[in-house]
Amino acid sequence: MSDTIRAFIRQMVAEHPQDIAKITAAHFGISRQAVGKHLRKLVEDGTLLAEGATRNKSYSLSTSRDVWLSYPISPALAEDRVWREDVRPLLTNISAQALRISEYGFTEIMNNAIEHSEGTTITVLVRPALLEMRIIDDGIGIFQKLQRDLALEDERHAILELSKGKLTTDPSRHSGEGIFFVSRACDQFTILSGNVFFLHHAESEDWLLDSHSAVPGTMVTLQIDPQSTRSLQALFDGFASEELDYSFDRTIVPVVLTKYGDENLVSRSQARRLLARF
Repeated sequence: MSDTIRAFIRQMVAEHPQDIAKITAAHFGISRQAVGKHLRKLVEDGTLLAEGATRNKSYSLSTSRDVWLSYPISPALAEDRVWREDVRPLLTNISAQALRISEYGFTEIMNNAIEHSEGTTITVLVRPALLEMRIIDDGIGIFQKLQRDLALEDERHAILELSKGKLTTDPSRHSGEGIFFVSRACDQFTILSGNVFFLHHAESEDWLLDSHSAVPGTMVTLQIDPQSTRSLQALFDGFASEELDYSFDRTIVPVVLTKYGDENLVSRSQARRLLARF
C-alpha cells in the first residue's frame, strides 16, 4: 500500500504542489498525518523537494536526483502502468518528441524484460537530469536466450540478428521490431548482458560490439536528448513502403557487426551471417 500511495503522490504532485496531502488523503481514505509520513519519506530519499512553512508548504519532483525502482516479475506487472505512475512523473521540462521517444523506448524494453527475461525482479534507474533510463533484470540474459532458442552459434550473433529487425523467440505474440526501432530512436542505446556489450549512437551511426567480463541478467540503457526534435513517426516511415501499406519491410544492416575484433570482412561464414533471414 505504501508503494501505491507514493506512486500516486509522484503522479499528482505536479498538478497539486500545495494540496497534495489533501487530495492523497481523500483518494485513499486516510488521514493527512498518514500522508505526511509518505511525503517526509519522499523528501528524505530525494524524490520530492519541499519549500515553505508547514501551512504553506509546497512540494515538487526533484529533477536532479536519481531514482531507483524495483518490481517483482508477475502476470500483474504492466509496463504501461509503471511508465504512467512511476517514470513519467519524474520527467519534466523535456520536449514532446523526447517524451514520446522515452515512453516508446521504456515500455518496449520493460515489456521485453517482463515477458522474456525468465527472471524474478526488474530494477529501474531513472536519471531525470540526463534523461537516462536503465532497465535491469536478473534473468537468463537476452543474448544467451536468443542463442539458446534460435540455435545461434555465438551470443554475438544475436546482436547482428537484432540489428536487422523482426527477431523474436515468440512470433505469435511479438513482431520483433522493438529493439530495432528503440535502438535507433534513442540518442544512445546500450545492452550489457553475459559477456557482450552492445552500443548504438544515433548521431554518428556508430555501432559497437565488444566483450566484457560476464554479468548476470540484462541491463538496457536509454539515453535521450531532453530537447530532442527527432520524430518517431519519421523513423518508422523510413523502414516502410507505401506498396505494402506502410508495414515494416525495409532494413539497414550494420555490416561491422559481422566482424569479431580486428577481423577483415572476407569469409563466406561472415557473408552467411550477414544474409541470414533476408
